[in-house]
Amino acid sequence: MDISKVISEMTLEEKAGLCSGADFWHTKAVERLGVSDIMVSDGPHGLRKQDQSADHLGVNESIKAVGFPAASATACSFDRELVRREGEALGGECQHEGVAVLLGPAVNIKRSPLCGRNFEYFSEDPYLAGEMATGWINGVQSRNVGTSIKHFACNNQEHRRNTSDSVVDERTLREIYLTAFETAVKESQPWTVMCSYNQLNGVQVSENRRLLTEILRDEWGFEGFVVSDWGAVRDRVKGVEAGLDLEMPSSNGVNDKAIVEAVKSGALSEEVLDQTVARILRIVEKFVENRQPDTAWDQEADHRLSAQIASESAVLLKNSGILPLKKEQKVVFLGEFADKPRFQGGGSSHINCFRTESALEAAAADSLAVTFAQGYTTQSETPDEAMIAEAVEAAKAADAAVIFAGLPDSFESEGYDRDHMRMPENQNALIAAVAAVQPNTVVVLHHGSPMEMPWADDVAAILDMYLGGQAVGRAEVDLLWGAVNPSGRLAETIPFQCEDNPSSLYYGGEGDRTEYREGIFVGYRYYDKKKAAVRYPFGYGLSYTTFEYSDLSVDQTQLEAGGELKVCVKVTNTGAVAGKEVVQLYVRNPIRGDVIRPVRELRAFDKVELAPGETKEVCFTLSNRAFSYYNAQIGDWYAPSGEYAVEIGRSSREIVLEQSVSLHNARRLPVRYDDNTLVGDLMKDEKAAQVCQPLFAQYQQSSQLSGGDSETANEAISQEMVEKMFAYMPLRQLLSFGGGAFTREMLDQMIAKLNEIAEQE
Repeated sequence: MDISKVISEMTLEEKAGLCSGADFWHTKAVERLGVSDIMVSDGPHGLRKQDQSADHLGVNESIKAVGFPAASATACSFDRELVRREGEALGGECQHEGVAVLLGPAVNIKRSPLCGRNFEYFSEDPYLAGEMATGWINGVQSRNVGTSIKHFACNNQEHRRNTSDSVVDERTLREIYLTAFETAVKESQPWTVMCSYNQLNGVQVSENRRLLTEILRDEWGFEGFVVSDWGAVRDRVKGVEAGLDLEMPSSNGVNDKAIVEAVKSGALSEEVLDQTVARILRIVEKFVENRQPDTAWDQEADHRLSAQIASESAVLLKNSGILPLKKEQKVVFLGEFADKPRFQGGGSSHINCFRTESALEAAAADSLAVTFAQGYTTQSETPDEAMIAEAVEAAKAADAAVIFAGLPDSFESEGYDRDHMRMPENQNALIAAVAAVQPNTVVVLHHGSPMEMPWADDVAAILDMYLGGQAVGRAEVDLLWGAVNPSGRLAETIPFQCEDNPSSLYYGGEGDRTEYREGIFVGYRYYDKKKAAVRYPFGYGLSYTTFEYSDLSVDQTQLEAGGELKVCVKVTNTGAVAGKEVVQLYVRNPIRGDVIRPVRELRAFDKVELAPGETKEVCFTLSNRAFSYYNAQIGDWYAPSGEYAVEIGRSSREIVLEQSVSLHNARRLPVRYDDNTLVGDLMKDEKAAQVCQPLFAQYQQSSQLSGGDSETANEAISQEMVEKMFAYMPLRQLLSFGGGAFTREMLDQMIAKLNEIAEQE
């Protein structure tokens, strides 16, 4: 297709029409010019293709498909290749069904455990979220099917999501909430980006030119088109001007007419409209020219892949030696989720699975001696004493009891947030009662977000599946009996209670105003800085084997800003079974400095498989970005000079090896001196100190800083106190405490000289 020629032959009405959907899931066609329509579809962990009755909350039925683990689970795999394989499978499904763009992945940061849509999001850490998203996008798009990374940006709550205003400072925005999008755009070029419902700092995101054009396209080099979240458009003409290309779903011609009238009146440039149309046509052409309608869809193969992904994403939180179970043991499964597992969230990502596999089914298929008692119902939160009594008796008669528990569908879903992070009381009561009579009690969790675990110290083992997809039962049995060695690591911190979370005082906001007052201190960045106790830290997870780290090395200990640092470490499987270890590399920021920073930040990771006794060397390359923070003053990333540490950890709380690195940055941040500049700040700058030193020496000779001539007063003031008071003195106070040795003219001349030097550098 000659896109320029097609646009030149389109009527104004056709151009405007192409900027909104034909219906709920399709773009418009321009048949007379050979422009096809294309179909888009939910969702991030399965194909939610609706052939007839369409909706965006997962209410109406879609085609039979395969439900993969949710992002909250797959992020715990810390495995880029694994999520790429999931993406490849989903891309093949889309080709089979004629879907051009799959609406995912969702990479919003988990600001609070209460967000109802957290199960769709990867992590509290922007680096991990970006890496997982990149792998998934590369997988889908390798099949010539597009993706739509979402929700851009700062859509971190469901409460009032259509109108809420996310108030975020620039540094926090860049370091926490934009980074995952930036990584994916630069590394994977998703075909589309989906803008979010909310406002950002007072501007509707669908009309936010700075976000959709200046940052996304001009800074990051995004080449595709921007699509609205369904119903996110407020002012369509402003949206076109800002860089919002496609409105979904159809506005039934209302906004098409508004665009036409704006162009005719001169309120909207037709050249801008042409650019919008061109971006849409390029994606249409990319899919149509690479259409593969004969692509096979082996749903059973994808079911097996879903089971593998679930098993490699599961996190073993606790194990007092009971796991793995032995085939000769008498085991009782307790809890409704053993028979009817909760494996996905509600809303637009809800998949109409062609089949599910429960733990009971998987155990029967493996001919395991497993009995079952329900223990609770998801239809109520009230403990059923008869059910609990039956479960207790069954547990007494068994060698081990496995309780399948977690959050029911009603507790977390798109469209609303949770009010608390507690489990249903009937499940807590069941666990407490069983643990009291059976020391070998194992809890298997199904949920999309962190939960309080008041019983954690009383059970022998905890296996966290998150929302593990339609084959979660197969994965659970493989993990419980040791056919698969757990290798997942937490992609988010599990606090003891919701009130421990840094956003808890402000989450949800007041009316439509939601202030992100915790700033950059989200997740482990906050907990580690505060040294706050947590139930389980970020990056944590156990295995059926043990690993040791050794020989951490860096290729240089004196690093110039802008350079790269190569880091290598050896990992050995010191146990008796094969296993996979997630090697986590953190950079510990300088303890002292002018900028408030987290203690440490995840900057690299890799997952390695090791046979018993095997050793592998894992190497990473850190760029300047790994040592940087976002400096809003210069509008760029900046790595201050200082002593950093490269850390290898089993989690953010368990650092096993570290190596100091000295970083030197010759680039000076811009500075402007005035009479309120502190003496101490001046003295940190060598050239400024040279200018000021003579005057400071003169001041110290004639200073009244000691407070009087009394020997007693002088003795009471330590040298350290004098030095500190001098360092914290603004230049203007030289006039007050200099004993008349300074004049305003002298001070102004000195400040002018300082600014002259600063401008030259």
